[in-house]
Amino acid sequence: MDWLSRMNNAMEYIETNLAEEISYDEIAQRACCSTYHFQRMFPFITGVSLSEYIRRRRLTLAAFELQTTDAKVIHVAMKYGYDSPEAFARAFKNLHGIMPIAARDKGVSLKAYPRMSFHSSIKGDIEMNYRIEQKGSFEMFGVYGLIHSDRKTAFVEVPEFREKCDQDGSVALMNELLGRFSNTILHAALYDQGGELFKYMICYHLPKGLKVPERFTKLSVPALTWAIFPEPQCDLQKLWERIYTEWFPTSGYEQVEAPSFEMYYGMVGHTTGEIWIPVKKK
Repeated sequence: MDWLSRMNNAMEYIETNLAEEISYDEIAQRACCSTYHFQRMFPFITGVSLSEYIRRRRLTLAAFELQTTDAKVIHVAMKYGYDSPEAFARAFKNLHGIMPIAARDKGVSLKAYPRMSFHSSIKGDIEMNYRIEQKGSFEMFGVYGLIHSDRKTAFVEVPEFREKCDQDGSVALMNELLGRFSNTILHAALYDQGGELFKYMICYHLPKGLKVPERFTKLSVPALTWAIFPEPQCDLQKLWERIYTEWFPTSGYEQVEAPSFEMYYGMVGHTTGEIWIPVKKK
């Protein structure tokens, strides 16, 4: 079974269980990868997190049901996984802009999010350089913020967080502790990647014996195998997407649960970069 078939098999499971409990482990098993890897891969391929996609599909079906049947709102809410009418009403209004009971009004405008399916497209016309390396354990230090897993939102929040850390002096202080120029670019770690949020840490390798102020967080990274992707132009947003849509599906590797890194080298305005992803063979 090829990658497209596996992904469509996973989507079929989601679609047939929208009114039931959905197991993320079962989704990943049908895609022939780990649960962690599937949850990390899904937003880069689709633009939304797995949980958000399931939420949108359930609320789409709930709207159809309210429009076309006499089912009570509370019964529809419970059918699609909501414990109370209040929670269902909040989610429904956030998506559709109206309360559930108003879905039966004539001429009302609702949103329908269609079922996703995966099809082949022509990619790979531009080469992608990478290397596989094994590295021992190391420790980083820095400051982190909470970022939404939704890809479009993350690509807005990350630059905002980096600017905040420049303005509040965190970056300058880290470079001072490291004995470097204040405009030296620091690395970034992405970790605790579960659910709707993950931690994005502006960080650097912790030199042995260096004592850091309490405002900074330490991050221990175990010995791992890394897939490392260089990007001389430092367009890491585009590279992330290519890794998950072009490299992972045919590489024979999958991501393991550990921090990933955006490694930046150089000064502001003269920067190159790499993406480091912890991997294992399938």
